Amino acid sequence: MQVVDHLSHVRRSELGPIALVPTMGALHQGHAALIRRARQFSESVLVSIFVNPLQFDDPADLEKYPRTPESDIATARESGAQVLWVPEYREIYPGPAEQIEQLNPGPVGSLYEGAMRKGHFAGMLTVVKRLFDLVQPTWALFGEKDFQQLFLIRKMVEELGLNIEIVPVPTVREASGLAISSRNVRLSLQDRQVALVISRSLTNASRMESVELMQRELNATLASEPGFRPEYAVIIDENDFSLATDETVAPMRALIAGWVNGVRLIDNMPMTGVAR
Repeated sequence: MQVVDHLSHVRRSELGPIALVPTMGALHQGHAALIRRARQFSESVLVSIFVNPLQFDDPADLEKYPRTPESDIATARESGAQVLWVPEYREIYPGPAEQIEQLNPGPVGSLYEGAMRKGHFAGMLTVVKRLFDLVQPTWALFGEKDFQQLFLIRKMVEELGLNIEIVPVPTVREASGLAISSRNVRLSLQDRQVALVISRSLTNASRMESVELMQRELNATLASEPGFRPEYAVIIDENDFSLATDETVAPMRALIAGWVNGVRLIDNMPMTGVAR
């Protein structure tokens, strides 16, 4: 595997069509699953690591974001990446930060994660578009755990007419059901037990036969764990992120975000329902 700090060091002539796995580092088994899936599309898997300041609304959160370069290299290599690209800020954003023209995520970008983290999706789309422009991938892979992000990236690619296939990869979970996240390293053993209420509530809700019962189960299960402080717990129409009803024809998904002892976690799960 080639590790580079600038794309000019990549031997492009030796690469075929590129499968891009954009990350912010602190690679875990969720990222490994993305890389392994990317290998099914191309041997030329390029993993990027760039902690994008534009998508953090809280400077303290940016400062606390885990950085694990040595283990990142090992995970990328073991998972099958051909290139690990760790660019400096000026390669991604050549000009001053205040001159960066950020992309507009549209109405869906102001909901849920967008409402809780002002400017997050504008910053996310801006850096993803920049990565696409620099790498020119044929495929780009993103995890379903950040489902709203995935939706907005697909929408951006469609609206801008980019010739890139966006490949979703299902959420990777620990044996306990906890969704794997870079933020999990900040959870104590007790915190992790509290956090399990998230996947438990999603699983319980997915077994219900109506949207009303799904929503009620979500709320009740989350309320049973006083150590979890929810921000939102909703069931949405995957086509437009509107609130789902029993008349919703499109696939439905439950989205949850909340706090466990100062650590913010998100998760989601398809809601098929017994009757559907």
